Amino acid sequence: MADTRKTTIDPAEVDRFSRMAAEWWDPTGKFKPLHKFNPVRLAYIRDRVAEQFGRDPRSSRPFDGLRFLDIGCGGGLLCEPMARLGATVVGADASETNIEVARLHAAQSGVSIDYRATTAEDLADAGEQFDVILNMEVVEHVSDVPLYMSKCAEMVKPGGIMFVATINRTLKALGLAIVGAEYVLRWLPRGTHQYEKLVRPDELERALSESGMTITDRTGVTYNVFADRWQKSRDLDVNYMVLAQKPALS
Repeated sequence: MADTRKTTIDPAEVDRFSRMAAEWWDPTGKFKPLHKFNPVRLAYIRDRVAEQFGRDPRSSRPFDGLRFLDIGCGGGLLCEPMARLGATVVGADASETNIEVARLHAAQSGVSIDYRATTAEDLADAGEQFDVILNMEVVEHVSDVPLYMSKCAEMVKPGGIMFVATINRTLKALGLAIVGAEYVLRWLPRGTHQYEKLVRPDELERALSESGMTITDRTGVTYNVFADRWQKSRDLDVNYMVLAQKPALS
């Protein structure tokens, strides 16, 4: 019998990133923007996880004992730092090519990560549970945002948290994140993002709330041209991050 379950996977998006997989760890290649974006993401994750679970963010392994899922992990750019900070990490991606690249790099780096070529819905249906879910730059590439968020939320343990980073659907984002980044500056390959698939904060937060999550923080992320780095900002018009918590059991 054919599998009639709904899926969040957009095959065209999986194919697009699979074709670029070999360049994940090249800081000057097609994923250069993610490499430059990583420091602000890592600092935000470290500080918020430490705050949530009562850890010292300045310690060498503040994530010891915590189970992380990096969903849509790509080549593992976030998985490896999380593992080095002490987390037990599952890295999941729908692209088998991305997962093979991630596994190879982790082996070369001597980092232990459980990489799986799978989907959010399959992980959720298998009953997987995590203290922290990293959902970074993924929602704008899935086919069904509410279903995707509900499946991810299922996997957050009571008292656990989920980070979601994405791009707002605004004319400013169209000009900067698509026309500017892909066609003018060529920071990203053309077609990386489709405007109609971008997600507004109210849409994302509604999907999270309907999935039983409570929004605890939100921040914009903007590029400082003079400092040549990304930084947190009150401006959510283009790139933004949302933090949501699943209520603890009473």
